[in-house]
Amino acid sequence: MADKDVRGRAGEDRATAYLRERGYAVLERNWRCAAGEIDIVATQGEDLVVVEVKTRRSVGFGHPFDAVDARKRDRLWRLGCAWAREHPDPARRRRLRIDVVGITGDDPATATIEHLEDLR
Repeated sequence: MADKDVRGRAGEDRATAYLRERGYAVLERNWRCAAGEIDIVATQGEDLVVVEVKTRRSVGFGHPFDAVDARKRDRLWRLGCAWAREHPDPARRRRLRIDVVGITGDDPATATIEHLEDLR
């Protein structure tokens, strides 16, 4: 596994723990279909949350949130709808939203973590 993949996995582990500490129920990680992959599928209250995790050593090439542009948000929305179709009950009765967790620092376990909720 490449260093980037190891770092990404460590970032997703950290994001999962962070979300659970804040009351999210993590339903699935790394869910895949023909259209792509969702890093984390979770619920918070009545919301079904698609979480994109971006892990960076620094902001030298841009903030982690910069990588989630309108095209990426649209793709995540479509993936969230696909996940809900495959898991129809109770996911269909929930409001879908997209969150992004950005992790910046040398060690994902101690790096700065930021969370944007309900991207539009």
